[in-house]
Amino acid sequence: MCEHHSLSRRRFLVLVPGLAIAVSACGQQTTGPVEIKWGRETCEYCGMIIDDPHFAAQVRGKDSKVHKFDDLGDAVLWMAKQGWADDATVEFWVGGVDSGKWIDGRKAFYIDGQHTPMAHGFGALDQGRGGAADYAAMKNAVLARGSTSRCEPSEAPANTTTRDG
Repeated sequence: MCEHHSLSRRRFLVLVPGLAIAVSACGQQTTGPVEIKWGRETCEYCGMIIDDPHFAAQVRGKDSKVHKFDDLGDAVLWMAKQGWADDATVEFWVGGVDSGKWIDGRKAFYIDGQHTPMAHGFGALDQGRGGAADYAAMKNAVLARGSTSRCEPSEAPANTTTRDG
């Protein structure tokens, strides 16, 4: 009986640190970018696989839920449809075109003409350089161009054939 009791106690002492780690992992972070499972998670806007950290984006909404995107242009188009997108508590994170590290998307600078996953063309920089646009200019350009991904429902009827007389 005594040996069984010590074995249970020993097993318990081994499990406690693991249990503490598991419990602490359950507490979700409420600010900042989160880890993306590259090549496994999909874009909130177009449904494509997110696999390039140099052009990916994340939006943390007012409810602290994180939405992930394969192209920062998709994130901009998606945010335009949210009533809360311009709220000061909403976070927008973009992958740096040079580093692949997360940058605050509203403070980043953007260069056009990049080969991006969904052809929006913008890459983010953490420091400005010649020809780089600020967040507002990039956002306006993406909104003006619209979706390039064919993710949007068609405005035209599915059957566009006409009937003659």
